[in-house]
Amino acid sequence: MIIERSLTNALNCALERAPAVVLTGPRQVGKTTLALQAGKSRGALYLDLERPSDLVKVQNFEQFCALNQDRMIILDEVQRSPEIFAPLRGIIDQRRREDKKSGQFLLLGSASLDLLRQSSESLAGRVAHLELHGLNPSEVDANDFQKLWLRGGFPESFLSRNHQDSLAWRNDFISTYLERDIPQLGPRIAHSTLRRFWTMLAHSQAQTLNASMLARGLDLSSVTIGRYLDLMVDLLLVRRLQPWHSNLGKRMVKAPKVYVRDSGICHALLGLSGANDLLGHPVVGGSWEGFVIEAIDAIRPASVDMGYYRTAAGAEVDLILSLPSREVWAVEIKLTSAPKLSRGFYLACEDLKPSRKIIIHGGEDRFTVGDGVEAIPLGMLETLF
Repeated sequence: MIIERSLTNALNCALERAPAVVLTGPRQVGKTTLALQAGKSRGALYLDLERPSDLVKVQNFEQFCALNQDRMIILDEVQRSPEIFAPLRGIIDQRRREDKKSGQFLLLGSASLDLLRQSSESLAGRVAHLELHGLNPSEVDANDFQKLWLRGGFPESFLSRNHQDSLAWRNDFISTYLERDIPQLGPRIAHSTLRRFWTMLAHSQAQTLNASMLARGLDLSSVTIGRYLDLMVDLLLVRRLQPWHSNLGKRMVKAPKVYVRDSGICHALLGLSGANDLLGHPVVGGSWEGFVIEAIDAIRPASVDMGYYRTAAGAEVDLILSLPSREVWAVEIKLTSAPKLSRGFYLACEDLKPSRKIIIHGGEDRFTVGDGVEAIPLGMLETLF
């Protein structure tokens, strides 16, 4: 079964306007399937740079491109060969002079910052960047929302025959990342230590980062904890939601909130095999919050920034959306279908004076709570923007 991805149109538009497109996302999220669909009508040539036979073909990258100058080239796991970025700039410029201005290269990668840094430095003004998230609610049937939350957005996990098969897939995914992928992409860290770190992050889902506590639990320094977190963020496995900065003169919490980005991976790390296990676990609220934030991130315009707001006086908003117009939206996330707002939310709104006050909830109806607060169900999330 192939699920139509909401990024399809954005990818095709990017290929129509830019010489090169960089598509990032964690492994197994569906980048290759999406790229092959986009490349099919364009007669694209696909290379997987993890295959030795394909890697050999690009050792002389300029010659390879010259031999295939009339075809779009898809390079998968491109972070394996960062040396191609330097000649790629000249190749694109040469093709531009020949009036070939778009859709020449589609570069896929499972790591974010290093890949983006390489492409930004070498291909400034020549590349478009897109990120493929896991499946989001707009891509599945409304009856499958709970399954999506429980199993997460990796297509193979979501489409598994049953919860047991899905959990087995996610456990295999975790082991493969720890034992093979992370050692290849980042510093060599004992996989048992990194698994404990990842699991500790899952236990503190949606909480502010306490590096000292994590360091004590793992018998490491806070500096080392910071390096581990940087690695997991770069690999698109963990989200670091920064506090929203303002000039309101308030004593604000400055530590980021941290989330395991895929809810299904979070649940697997915690050993939660079914809905009853999840609903009875202390992490249930944080898991739902992270799930909704990932869904919002997948549909928000690139010009909209995300953060959270919390002060020492108890004012708090789960998510702040900052628009280019300088509008601020305050978003609270509740699992219940009959959400109630806390005093901290109203205190935050007094500080922020947001142009929209929103609750994203787990029910099915859209309604107004009072004081201009919009309650939007998960199933209508795509109407947010």
